[in-house]
Amino acid sequence: MRKTWAISKKELQMYFYSPTAYAAFAFFFLIAGYFFSANFLYPPNVVDIRPVVGNISFIYLFIIPLLTMRLVSDELRQGTDELLLTSPASITEIVVGKYVSALIVQLLLVAGSLLFPLILSAYGKLDQPILWLSYLSMFLMGAAMMAIGLFASSLSAHQMVSGISAFAILLVFWTIDWLGDTVGGKIKDYLGLFSIIGRAGNLQKGVLNFADVLFYVTLIIVFVVLSIQVLERKRWR
Repeated sequence: MRKTWAISKKELQMYFYSPTAYAAFAFFFLIAGYFFSANFLYPPNVVDIRPVVGNISFIYLFIIPLLTMRLVSDELRQGTDELLLTSPASITEIVVGKYVSALIVQLLLVAGSLLFPLILSAYGKLDQPILWLSYLSMFLMGAAMMAIGLFASSLSAHQMVSGISAFAILLVFWTIDWLGDTVGGKIKDYLGLFSIIGRAGNLQKGVLNFADVLFYVTLIIVFVVLSIQVLERKRWR
């Protein structure tokens, strides 16, 4: 656990030494603020947090590849991966440490966006179950997307390739239910089960469905394990 946390702290330092992270944060809050002001600060005012969460989730599609593309690919590019892979820390500790750092960064985005419901509360009373379950959906979705970005970063030494790969995978999970709509029938229902945005629907209605939570947790585990397997293969080459 100490090795995992040490790697996580190192990665957090790298995040905040990197101009890319600051640019991603600035882009996130600029676009989120624009959507919020366009929707709520002009009449008619609607005291509903769900459009805010929906807009932020959409921004994640572009921000998370930027925030995760360097996690492993930077090590591969600089050649420090050999030192890392032969260190006393196991591959699992390395990957989990990197993922935890990405998760903390995502948590900062979620925490910063709490400014929006704070502003909304001045216009009327917010539905508390919808508010907190919507934010839970946003956190879980972001956590799953971070795991996908980590996996994409382990595939290439080029950050741009990793970023594009992460965006492509995320886009598949984002649009898979739309594909189901074009097919119809039982295939539509089956594909809808894998929709990263569709699974947030119940939570954003104020309904805690453990199947939806389990979907995001499973997605995180699957892509973290895939990242571990990719690095294990690199270790034995």
